[in-house]
Amino acid sequence: MLKNILIAAMLFSTSFLFSKTVTNQECSDKGEGYIYAGGECINYAMFEGDDNDRLIIIVHGTWDEGSNVLGRYAPFAENLNMSTDVSTIAVALPGYSNSSLNKLKSIGSKEYNHQAATKEYVKFIEKLVMALKEKYESKEITIVGHSAGAMMSGSLAGLNNSLLKNVVLVAGRYERPDYANESHLLAIDVLDKMNKDAKYIMIYGTKDKISKPSVTKEFYSKMKTQGLDVKLVEVKDAAHIDLDMTDTSVEAISELFDEE
Repeated sequence: MLKNILIAAMLFSTSFLFSKTVTNQECSDKGEGYIYAGGECINYAMFEGDDNDRLIIIVHGTWDEGSNVLGRYAPFAENLNMSTDVSTIAVALPGYSNSSLNKLKSIGSKEYNHQAATKEYVKFIEKLVMALKEKYESKEITIVGHSAGAMMSGSLAGLNNSLLKNVVLVAGRYERPDYANESHLLAIDVLDKMNKDAKYIMIYGTKDKISKPSVTKEFYSKMKTQGLDVKLVEVKDAAHIDLDMTDTSVEAISELFDEE
């Protein structure tokens, strides 16, 4: 398999945060591993498969603002690529690795809470996925979201129900929390709009204390009632961190492509 590895960020502990607004042209000038979407210059790592007709996009969860998430998620993207032979991209959301903070706040901001639950952020994820799909001329998108990334990915699945072929949600939040208002968008708000032709995987860890197993199980039941093609995956003795990277999770994701 011809593999083209595009990694723009190396394994440093923290990122370099842009101190000024980065324009579309400046982002383009940075070369491979950057894409301009939704007003932000997004840093990403890509591992290319035999073709780009199918594309896996990994959306990380909340880390301290400035963390170099690609240092952690690039190896995961490479592992998924090797397991599936499908082109796989790990993105760094605004404020992480070398991604800009032009318009959005970081989901890890200690000053601005609950950014990942906002409709603004879900719409940004939509624009980012669409930009990557267009750039690589992909026909089918599989999104893999962990924690806050799963929360946004679940909301996106209902907000734009024609965009995603496979949706993998790992240890997210899907119901409306107490703080939610009209600016927020959760998966429960758009459950009835989710595509019944798409495939969904819900993954939980039995020792996850951040997103407890009951959170995933209860929303899985609602998805089943809605008539969605959804599979529930348990990872025994797994905690919240790196749950998406466990062998059980990778196997479940890989099976999506074994069936095709």
